[in-house]
Amino acid sequence: MDRKILLIYTGGTIGMKQDPDTLLLKPFDFTQILQEVPELRKFGFQIDTISFDPVIDSSDAKPEFWVDLARLIREHYDAYCGFVVLHGTDTMAYTASALSFMLENLEKPVILTGSQLPIGMLRTDGKQNLIDAIELAADIGPDGHPCVSEVCIYFETELFRGNRTTKYNAENFSAFRSANYPALAEVGIHIRYNRPALFRPDQWGKPLRIHTDLDTHVAVLKIFPGISEAFVRSVLSAEGLRAVVLETYGSGNALSDAWFLDALTGFTAGGGIVVNITQCQAGSVDMGAYANGDTLRKAGVVCGYDLTTEAALTKLFVLLGQYADNKEVRELFRICESGEFSQK
Repeated sequence: MDRKILLIYTGGTIGMKQDPDTLLLKPFDFTQILQEVPELRKFGFQIDTISFDPVIDSSDAKPEFWVDLARLIREHYDAYCGFVVLHGTDTMAYTASALSFMLENLEKPVILTGSQLPIGMLRTDGKQNLIDAIELAADIGPDGHPCVSEVCIYFETELFRGNRTTKYNAENFSAFRSANYPALAEVGIHIRYNRPALFRPDQWGKPLRIHTDLDTHVAVLKIFPGISEAFVRSVLSAEGLRAVVLETYGSGNALSDAWFLDALTGFTAGGGIVVNITQCQAGSVDMGAYANGDTLRKAGVVCGYDLTTEAALTKLFVLLGQYADNKEVRELFRICESGEFSQK
C-alpha cells in the first residue's frame, strides 16, 4: 500500500488561529492545512484531512463522539496506512483509552496529538507535534508492517501507549505522562523506538472490528479522609449502576469501617463490579500487601493493578456494552486486552 495518512481534526487548541481583526481564537479550515503547515509538503506522501462538523471542545467529549470516531476510522481503514487524530488535551487520554478497547484487531497506528498553544501562534507546540505524529503514523518497519500498530498519544517528543497515559500538566508543553509504562518512542534527531514495549499482533491480517455499544452505568468513587457513609451509599445505590472505579490510597487501601465494607459487600453481592485502582500517579494495586487492602478483596473488589482511571472507566464502558452478565464482565476485566495494565 502507498503511504497515505488520514488526518482527523476533532477540535481543540491545535486547530485554532487568531482572527487578525478581533484577535479571538477560532478554528481554521483544515482543508487548508498545507497552507498553515507547509512543512508537510516535504513528506512526499499523501495526507488527506477530515474535520468534524461541528468541531468540539474536548471537555464536551462523550461516548457518542468516540463511536463516531471509531466508525470513521473503520470506514477509511483499508485506504490509509495510519491515522492522526487532532484532539483537545483535556480528555485526550479518555479518548485514546476508549479507542484502544473499541478498535479490536487494530494493526495500524492511530495517534492522537494536540497542542498547548494554537497552531497559528508564534511559539506553538502544535506544528512540531503534528509533523512528528504524521511521521510516526507513516513509518513502516523492515518487515513491511507499520512500526506502530496501536492507539497512542504523541506529545512533546514522546509517544505513549494511549491507555497508559494521563494528562498531568495544564501549562507545560510536556502535558502527558505514562507513569507505569515506558515511552514507545522518543523523537529527536532520530526516532528511537522502544521495540520491546511496542504492541505487535500475534497474527497479521485480522479484520478490524469495532465495538460501539457502550454502557456508561459506571461511577468513579474517590476515597478521602472523612468520606461519609451517606455519600458512599448514595453513589452505590445510583439507579442502574453496574460498576464502580474505586480510587484508593497507596497500593489499594481504603478505610476499614464496618459500614464501608458492608456497603461494598452489598453492592458486589448484588452483582455490582468494584475495581480497585490507586490514586497515586505511579505504582500498582496489591490488595495482599496490607490488611486494609485484603478486606477489600474479601468484599468482592477486583484488583485494577496499575490501570489509569481513564483506562479502567473506558474498559468497563466497552465490556458492559458487550455483555449483559456482570459476572462475565468481571472475569473479562481481569484479562489484559490492549496492554492496559502490567500483567503479574
